[in-house]
Amino acid sequence: MSDSRVKVVGSLVEFTRLLVGATFLFSGFVKAIDPSGFAYKIEDYLIAFQLVELFPLAQPAALLMVVAEFALGVMLLLGVYRKWTLRLIGLFMLFYTPLTLWIALTNPVEDCGCFGDAFIISNWQTFYKNLLLLLGTLFLLLNWRKIKPLFSSESAPLATIFTIAFGFFFSLYNLFHYPIMDFRPYHVGANIPAQMQVDPEKGDLLETIFIYSKEGVEQEFTEENLPWDDSTWTYVDARTRVVREGENPAIEDFALAPIYREDADGEWYVGGDVTDLILSEPSYQLLMIAYSLEGVREGRLDRFIAARDYAEAHDYPFYLFTASSPQEVGNWEGQHQTCFQFIQADERELKTMIRSQPGLILLKGGVIINKWGYHGVPRFNEVNASLEDSRLASPPDRKRAEAGRLGITALLFLVPLLLLKGREQRLLKH
Repeated sequence: MSDSRVKVVGSLVEFTRLLVGATFLFSGFVKAIDPSGFAYKIEDYLIAFQLVELFPLAQPAALLMVVAEFALGVMLLLGVYRKWTLRLIGLFMLFYTPLTLWIALTNPVEDCGCFGDAFIISNWQTFYKNLLLLLGTLFLLLNWRKIKPLFSSESAPLATIFTIAFGFFFSLYNLFHYPIMDFRPYHVGANIPAQMQVDPEKGDLLETIFIYSKEGVEQEFTEENLPWDDSTWTYVDARTRVVREGENPAIEDFALAPIYREDADGEWYVGGDVTDLILSEPSYQLLMIAYSLEGVREGRLDRFIAARDYAEAHDYPFYLFTASSPQEVGNWEGQHQTCFQFIQADERELKTMIRSQPGLILLKGGVIINKWGYHGVPRFNEVNASLEDSRLASPPDRKRAEAGRLGITALLFLVPLLLLKGREQRLLKH
């Protein structure tokens, strides 16, 4: 092989390694930020395959796949265990590529979730992406010896163990706490009513088709060529067709209705729509989010009862949003006697609003002012000031805070690897 060809192949190997490794790293990292969201996506797949009995395995499977993707991406970029890393990536792609082809053909889910909520692509784009990655992986397997490792064989085990451990604990942190970044439409600062709308210029482009008849023959016309000046044409019908599909609103299924107990018979019922009433409320509102009351145990209620008491003391509305049925609400309230005001909402929307089960959102005028996962819910029994005078209603700038958390995460990951590399260099000198 000529020197020029060797250089070309070497450059292709390096480019492909960076492409495949960075894709796996990015895919694993953004899903590690929101492992609950990826578990919900796995549940969507299980529903499509009619395997709902496997729902309890969705979260463990999500964690395992997230850590595996992240670790394999890093290991390929570092060049450690090159052959085995590529074999495992190849197995991933041999599984994902035909799966995403089937998804693209049958469309059982709207998007694959391969990049979480950070970057949504169509099912066909996902298949083409996976096909490209599969071909790239096969090319790397044929040329794995040309991949230059960044760590020696002595340091590779430590780098690998650290990468796997970091991915695991980072995922767990985001699972049990508010994620370091929020890619969803219900992030802090989001205006829910605005997110439910679409700019008219970006909506569907519609065209009205008019059907007229003349001498028993029907013909279609548009507004531009209607036979206004020919009275021999008779109007038959009209229909509207989509010329170009526009954007969908970020929030589509947000609807709220009260769940209340009727004193006459003691039964629980769903009332009329109160979405506009709650979203237009000018004062602060505290919203406890629990998509299923079955998972809200007695030990998790203290902070929310304190939040309700605080809200009542300062004349703020407090609601519990849930997707549970009126009967389930009645049974739960009969057991816990919380005297909460219950609001029914779509389960998927509640899971999107906050991943924690349960969690708390501070709302004002339809704008999300702040939100807390269960472990971060303030101790309102220790808060004396009103929300108008409290830091709770004045969180730091979201983008700046997320950038700071992302920077800290990068340092926590990169510094140990750099120290390990420095140790390796010092040992080589001696």
